[in-house]
Amino acid sequence: MSFEKGTVEGVDFTGKNSVKKKIEHLFLSNVNKIVTRDEIQSVVKNEKTGNVPENWHQRLSELRTDDGYTILSKRDDKSLKTSEYVMTDAPKRDKVNKRLVPTATAWEKVLKRANYSCEWEADGIRCNLHEGDIDPIGGGTVRLQADHLRPHSSGDTVDVDDPDAWQALCGRHQVMKKNYWDSKTGKMNVVAILQAAGKKDKQAAYEFLKTYFEGE
Repeated sequence: MSFEKGTVEGVDFTGKNSVKKKIEHLFLSNVNKIVTRDEIQSVVKNEKTGNVPENWHQRLSELRTDDGYTILSKRDDKSLKTSEYVMTDAPKRDKVNKRLVPTATAWEKVLKRANYSCEWEADGIRCNLHEGDIDPIGGGTVRLQADHLRPHSSGDTVDVDDPDAWQALCGRHQVMKKNYWDSKTGKMNVVAILQAAGKKDKQAAYEFLKTYFEGE
């Protein structure tokens, strides 16, 4: 499927004060057209500081999961490039996933355990970005997000009172983890997992696959 290129030009964001509302309005003004990462960031950028809020990834995710909009990315449609998105229909889906969050007490315990920093780890190296830091890769100010250790798409019941069921992630790494699960099928996106894995884990996977296919 091919899509036309959308545009920010001429879109009036008057009254759209939150990051989420601005992103929603951008897509609703470009239904069935391509909206890029750069265009989203240009819309949500702080006019005074020029900073892009790091949580724009999370707000985009909420439009899909909480609000029920159908927004495609490269993993949904191979004709799209990385960092291209398309809202195919303006109407929201009737049934959307219920987003759970830990209780305030559980979340505080998670933050203390995490030393108030992102717990994402790859190749033994932890992200360690703190709340309020500037993300050197994604840009913008870091806001720590409560993330299920096992995504609710897997069908597991999540205990909102149990700090061990949650981890603190920066927005960039939470979005990266979400890409591990296909929201349509609930199955793991193995290729996305390998893309995000460190070199050591990629090598281990490569050696395993060589042995696997040699045995056929």
